[in-house]
Amino acid sequence: MEKRRLGRTDLSIAPLVFGGNVFGWTADEKTSFALLDAFFDAGLNAIDTADVYSSWAPGNKGGESETIIGKWLKQSGRSRDQAVIVTKVGSELGPDRKGLSRRWIRQAVEDSLKRLQTDYIDLYLSHWPDPETPYEETLSAYGQLLSEGKVRAVGASNLNSLQLREALDVAANGGLPRYAVLQPEYNLYDRDSFDGPLRDLCISEEIGVISYFGLARGFLSGKYRSHKDLEGSARGSGVEKYLDGRGMRILGVLDEIAEETGATQAEIALAWVRNRKGITAPIASATNLDQLTSLIRSTQLTLSDEAIRQLNDVSE
Repeated sequence: MEKRRLGRTDLSIAPLVFGGNVFGWTADEKTSFALLDAFFDAGLNAIDTADVYSSWAPGNKGGESETIIGKWLKQSGRSRDQAVIVTKVGSELGPDRKGLSRRWIRQAVEDSLKRLQTDYIDLYLSHWPDPETPYEETLSAYGQLLSEGKVRAVGASNLNSLQLREALDVAANGGLPRYAVLQPEYNLYDRDSFDGPLRDLCISEEIGVISYFGLARGFLSGKYRSHKDLEGSARGSGVEKYLDGRGMRILGVLDEIAEETGATQAEIALAWVRNRKGITAPIASATNLDQLTSLIRSTQLTLSDEAIRQLNDVSE
């Protein structure tokens, strides 16, 4: 499997990252273990999670995804260096358990390491901007974690171009570690926040980019085409916004290319993201082995120039 270097870091990842938000939510422990085994058996190597996953599921409090990954790491028999583990800090887990302060980062990283049953995190991300904490404090805390070997690289999720530029400047001026990786939302429907100044900045600064919601919460799989299709779906509330004229036009083009190529709509949508300038790899999740097999196939799919043109045009 092809590996891509993640920005200027020492990390190299396959061109698809497994989204661990489903672990402990729509995939139980046994299913999660089977999915991870199959994912790594196929030659892929990166898992994305966060300390807050999957707190939104009834009965959960956060940390469930990391816990499952940690158990899998221990029982899988694979050496730790075969897996690139990405996790995040900053989302609210309680009144005093949120944000990017030095105090909370120090506590949160220890909690994540314990749940993951590992001595280090490959890539540690600021999950959301924290307007109450200066970049200097956050980056200084990360600097300590890097020097202690508890994390190998740091990055951020959900920053716009101005926020990322400011963070990079603070790092450069203060001799602090810089955000080496960005995790933005990006797919055929949601392009505005990354395309343009943010993508240009990532390219010019050699920042690795692993994008989330590559399938627009499952909409681009073609499974959801009406409000009726959302009934009983755990993802229903998040998909509803895509059921508009633009969403249907994008699905229409995906349908045409699927008919021509024999690939699924999801495989085509992920292949498009994977080949976008500035993207290192998209993140996508699966809750069964059939879905995972399709995700893996997407890494080998080559789209024609005409197919790419059609997808670019319909998603502009």
